[in-house]
Amino acid sequence: MAAVASRSGVSGARCGVVEATAVCGVNITTASYLRLGLVVLLLWGPGLSAQQNGSAAKVQMVTVEPGVQLEVLDWGGSGRPLVFLAGNGDTAHSFDTFAPKFTGQDHVYGITRRGFGVSSNPAPVNGNYSSDRLGDDVLAVMQALGIERPVLVGHSMAGEELSSVGSRFPGKVAGLIYLDAASSRAFYDPSHPQLEIEMNDIKGRIDQIEAGGVDEQEKLRELETAVARFESILHEDNEDLKSMPPLPPRSPIGAALNFGVKRYTSIHVPVLAIFACPHDWSRFFANDAKTRAARVAADTVECNARADAITRGIPGSTVVRIPNADHYVHRSNEAQVIEEMKKFLDGLK
Repeated sequence: MAAVASRSGVSGARCGVVEATAVCGVNITTASYLRLGLVVLLLWGPGLSAQQNGSAAKVQMVTVEPGVQLEVLDWGGSGRPLVFLAGNGDTAHSFDTFAPKFTGQDHVYGITRRGFGVSSNPAPVNGNYSSDRLGDDVLAVMQALGIERPVLVGHSMAGEELSSVGSRFPGKVAGLIYLDAASSRAFYDPSHPQLEIEMNDIKGRIDQIEAGGVDEQEKLRELETAVARFESILHEDNEDLKSMPPLPPRSPIGAALNFGVKRYTSIHVPVLAIFACPHDWSRFFANDAKTRAARVAADTVECNARADAITRGIPGSTVVRIPNADHYVHRSNEAQVIEEMKKFLDGLK
């Protein structure tokens, strides 16, 4: 049983956002942009590292496994539980001005994942930062606080936690809301493969063969097919990287998060997926209209493909595209996002 320890006045000032690398004016190819995964927008999004201090929320530390505690915010309210999960590098305090807008109809919480803010930062080994481990943390907080069938709301990378919980334990949540979070890491789209996911697939196949107890000839043939596919993806990525500007090396925790991804292909709970589609590129390539137009075109193709994958793959899902919105879509287009979220929440059983 997870334990709860009360704590107040704790802010989320410490976060793991890396410094931005100059990319304006660099002619990044379309494939490179897809490989980047909106890294430019993630690094330079408005207020990315500016956590909201002086939160009005009650703050407590919840033990999710021995030696690991997570910061949990409780903004109050009554009604259906609503749990907010921040993107990579942010803490639950990133929702300090947004989440309270739902306390009139919901009981609103926020969770700072392990490795960030004042939450524990266990060693980045042994799956400590895998998608399912992060999803298990959310479930442990729910159990500790008696949160039953909440709606999980995730921004950016938090789509992984939403999909982890929603795919494995659909009965434990009432719905999932992806705030520009429904990437291939959250819902696998084979037409847009991701290197880290394919690499993990190869590792899993090798582990299965080494463990024994399988039809080895069949598994080796399947491995050959998977390796050939991976080789093609790896070659394309390496070619793309030649035209990429240098990026800061990942921290060990960042690497553990990046290579802890998993294929999620089956989600059987109500879903609202809000996409910034295309994103707002007006702050970039100020002196290169041609490159900016290429970025918008590439982004439009990519985000529509991801939105279509959700529509096809998750029956009954609600997909909303907001053109020229920021990656922090709940900030740049707050009113519309609130309207869509409340409409979705009102329609849940």
